[in-house]
Amino acid sequence: MQRPQTERFVSRLTRDTLALILAGGQGTRLKHLTLWRAKPAVPFGGKFRVIDFPLSNCMNSGIRRIGVLTQYKAHSLIQHIQKGWGFLRGEFGEFVELLPAQQRIDLSWYAGTADAVYQNLDIIRNHNPSYVLVLAGDHVYKMDYGPMLAAHVEQGADVTVGCIEVPLAQAVAFGVMEINAERRVTRFIEKPPQPQPLPGRSDVALASMGIYVFNTSLLYEQLIRDADTAASAHDFGKDILPSIIDRYRVMAYPFRDPRSQGQAYWRDVGTVDAYWEANMELIGVTPELNLYDQTWPIWTYQEQLPPAKFVFDDEGRRGMAVDSMVSGGDIISGALVRHSLLFSNVRVDAYAQVTDSVVLPDVIIGQRCRLTRVVVEKGSRIPDGMVIGEHPEQDAQRFYVTPGGVVLVTAEMLGQEIHHVR
Repeated sequence: MQRPQTERFVSRLTRDTLALILAGGQGTRLKHLTLWRAKPAVPFGGKFRVIDFPLSNCMNSGIRRIGVLTQYKAHSLIQHIQKGWGFLRGEFGEFVELLPAQQRIDLSWYAGTADAVYQNLDIIRNHNPSYVLVLAGDHVYKMDYGPMLAAHVEQGADVTVGCIEVPLAQAVAFGVMEINAERRVTRFIEKPPQPQPLPGRSDVALASMGIYVFNTSLLYEQLIRDADTAASAHDFGKDILPSIIDRYRVMAYPFRDPRSQGQAYWRDVGTVDAYWEANMELIGVTPELNLYDQTWPIWTYQEQLPPAKFVFDDEGRRGMAVDSMVSGGDIISGALVRHSLLFSNVRVDAYAQVTDSVVLPDVIIGQRCRLTRVVVEKGSRIPDGMVIGEHPEQDAQRFYVTPGGVVLVTAEMLGQEIHHVR
């Protein structure tokens, strides 16, 4: 199909697209960070939530019809979306709809990614999109979905799968594809024990990003067929895609940096180590993920807070943050913060030292504390004089220590009850 060389072509495609963000994941590998919230609701980057990235990608791509499918401990996520994403105008056909597991078809919860979409078929039909863009709600990246939609139409595809190159050793955690010369998918295996490398590239495999563009009629057909298959896990990667490759035109869309054409930034922050590392990357001089790019803003709920404040300038008690990112409402009171990322409303008291750490909102770090390579959960109170991150064996008795040596600290681990269930 010949593509008209106009931006109007892409804008028509984005207007005819409904985006569905799968945001019901439990995120068990994030341990205590998802004990009281869904993985897409986990704070990231000093002021955002993980789900802000696919939502912002939709906004910046011109896709303004969005459904967010929620399930596991969705309260924090729902609150965030209600507060931060209510600016769209329904009279213009724009919306961010929350789609919890409502038992619309039967009395079961969402059984898999495909089932989550299937249980909302009546809502999708009411919106009558030409294309459905299925997105994972738990990845951090910036992507213009317009060119992917354009490639989908140009290539006459039935389904287009967003993909990235990943090291072969890491590919076991992804859906891995094999493609031919025209990028048509010839094989799709979810989390293979022995991933197939790319031709001529023994060290990398082609992995699915969990991003799919479907022609709507095909999506309806396959979801109904899958729902009627008792042996199915009702998952896009495990069931839907492998079953249609031989019968339909399934194309791969490589996610590349539009300027360099190299591998674009994409992070699965699915483990505490990966989460800590991705936040630490933001502190660098020129991080791959540019949060200061005004042409591609990341939108979020912006709480009204005073500016960060640094107090005391005495020798040995000087409020300082070096090589760090701090947020609104923070008070660094005669303490030293070095190569760390502090979310909002964090207080670091006199003589404390925070190094290589990620501190979530509403945390108080007491006097003379020392924190090194620590992730501190929201609302925690670190008692005066506590040392964390210097003695792994002692830390493991009180906190969660990752395989990479990062210490995760929560209020519950400190004997502080901030969540009351009875």
